[in-house]
Parts: sequence; structure tokens; C-alpha cells
Amino acid sequence: MLKIMFAFMIAITGVYAAGLSTAKHGCVLKQEGPIAVTWGAYKTAAKAKVSGSFNSVKFTPAADSGANFREIFVGSSVVIETASVNTNHAERDATLVKYFFTQMSGSTITAKIVDVSSNKHEKGKAKTGVFAVEVTMNNVTKRVPMAFGYEKGELHVNGVIDLFDFSANKALSAINKACYDLHEGKTWNDVAIGFSTKIAATLCASDTK
Repeated sequence: MLKIMFAFMIAITGVYAAGLSTAKHGCVLKQEGPIAVTWGAYKTAAKAKVSGSFNSVKFTPAADSGANFREIFVGSSVVIETASVNTNHAERDATLVKYFFTQMSGSTITAKIVDVSSNKHEKGKAKTGVFAVEVTMNNVTKRVPMAFGYEKGELHVNGVIDLFDFSANKALSAINKACYDLHEGKTWNDVAIGFSTKIAATLCASDTK
């Protein structure tokens, strides 16, 4: 009987200590609200940037909450409807759909987060690191490193893709031809991509993991 009581007391002490450690040193992170997907393409020899987003983005989270970015994001995915492209210019949006996106296979771009690594955090500065994202476009899947910054509840993740890596040569040529004068004959193959969302951190007294 004494052995049973002793074992029970050890177990209770361990649970209490674990809970105390989590409250003192850990956090509960939760992604809140929508995922905003953005992109930036380049034209002219001066590499003038054209920025845009997508109105239709379906985000499937890996978990409702977790102790770190790996727990809540690895395994998460998005499906983007390319026809929902939005540059705040209706005529340009229609041109992009007709002469770029419809020149590729499928009507969606998908992405899945497969890894997250964090840099050593400096107190008072934004939390930084890298998301590894598998992007599938034009029936081609590539792993893309995307740098992230997290500060004041806002997460921003940014990277660059090369359209040639996705066999999008035909689409790039078509949009360049359609916009030849506006682009001064030059449409670049590198495209900036990114996404952002809000992350709430609760029950933590130290920096976010």
C-alpha cells in the first residue's frame, strides 16, 4: 500500500512540474483568421514590380493549436484558385488569367508546409526562421524555402520561385507577348511569393518558441 501511495505521489508531482514548466517557459500558439497569399512579378529592364493576391485561398490547418510553429503548421496546406487573381486592376487580372494561368495545366496552385526551422532568437527582435513549402504548379512540385518573421502577433512568410522550375516557359512567353509594350519586351521569370496570418500566443511568460 505504501508503495502504491509513493508511486501516486511521484506521478502527481511530475504532472504538476510539467504543467508549471509549460506555464512558465512554453506557449500555446493558435493561428487566427484567414491566410493571405500574395505575389510579386517583375516587368521591364528596370524590374518594375507588379503585386497581387488571390481572392480564393482554401487553407487546411494541421492543428488548431500547438507549442511552436512546427506543431501548428507542418502538414498544413492551401489550395489557390488561379482565376481569383487580384491586382486591383480588373483588365490586368483578366489578362493574367487568359495569357498566363490558362497556359498552364490545372486551375489551382497548391502548397504544403513540410518543415519549419527557427533561428536563435534575440530578445526584443522579431522571431525568424524558415518554412519549407512544397509548391505544386503546372503539374510540377518543388520545395521552396521561405523566410518567416513573427512579431506582435503577425506572421509573415516570404520566398521566391523561378517559373522555369515549374515548366512555365510557355505561360511566361504568352504573357510577355500579350503585354509586350507595357513590359517593354521583358517579363522576368522570378516571382516573389508570400503569405501572412495572425498567431495568438497565450499562457507564456517567455518568448514564443
